[in-house]
Amino acid sequence: MLSGAGSSMPTNRNSAPARLTIAVPCYNEELVVDECAARLKACLAALIDGGKAAPESRILFIDDGSTDRTWQSIDSLCARDGMFSALSLSRNFGHQAALLAGLHHAQGDAVVSIDADLQDDVNAIEKMLDHYRAGFDVVYGVRRERKRDTAFKRLTALAFYRLMNLLGTRTIHNHADFRLMSRQALDALRDFRETNLFLRGIVPLIGFPTTRVFYDRADRIAGQTKYPFRKMFALSIAAITSFSTAPLRLITATALGGFLVLTGITVWALWIRLFTNKGLPGWASVILPLLFIGSLNMLALGVLGEYVARIFDEIKARPRYLVAETRNLDRQDSVS
Repeated sequence: MLSGAGSSMPTNRNSAPARLTIAVPCYNEELVVDECAARLKACLAALIDGGKAAPESRILFIDDGSTDRTWQSIDSLCARDGMFSALSLSRNFGHQAALLAGLHHAQGDAVVSIDADLQDDVNAIEKMLDHYRAGFDVVYGVRRERKRDTAFKRLTALAFYRLMNLLGTRTIHNHADFRLMSRQALDALRDFRETNLFLRGIVPLIGFPTTRVFYDRADRIAGQTKYPFRKMFALSIAAITSFSTAPLRLITATALGGFLVLTGITVWALWIRLFTNKGLPGWASVILPLLFIGSLNMLALGVLGEYVARIFDEIKARPRYLVAETRNLDRQDSVS
């Protein structure tokens, strides 16, 4: 079951219950917050009663600058029940930044990240804890299949994972952001300072013993997805340009290929002109090379532009998130 991402074998942890935090990033999720809180509380209570989670375990909501009543609902939960804690970001920074904020602020021995729509199976958290106690520092939640997705989404997801692996970036197939991380792994994550966040690519770079838990993904309990195709495409571009230089090398290979094709066109045009009477004067030797070289230039500029944009973002080193308010948190880090 060991995934091979770690450099050492896991060692059993002591039998004491783990102080667990469940981190839940939210953006405009007022329709699901209460139901999500109820299910997670029931799950956590069962883990505490079973001696697998310590009584100090908590559920941490992260509001990513919602424009509906998500924060008000979370605030009310925290006021009524000490099992809940929360932080509110000053604006919408994006799912990955909100998740990172939760991982940075979460207390305890281990943290499980899960989306508020509860498409990920909360029952898998118990299996994650079992692996954590067996010595694994990262436990990935992996979908068994994607039958609930549309054919288009299945095809694009498969293409993305294969492309990332082809480009040399380690990702976990059919894994999103449902995972358990130990305190050791979380502390190591703080050393990764990228502004362009793609945690699915960063976490495998941490190392330490890792494994996987397989589960069946459910439908959203309410509301609409906060990751439409536009955001998924943007995340894919960020992932590729942040974790692989292969597209830059592809430009060089394409330029070499273009030179060979241009050489072939030149030989063909000369053959037609010198040994036949079928050629149109000036057409092949001017138009085709211009179109071909022009398209290569535009492609190269586009790829280079993406990398320059990433460099620009990283050099500015702006905060990846800003915390406006917190509830029931001992630590109140405001910037990271």
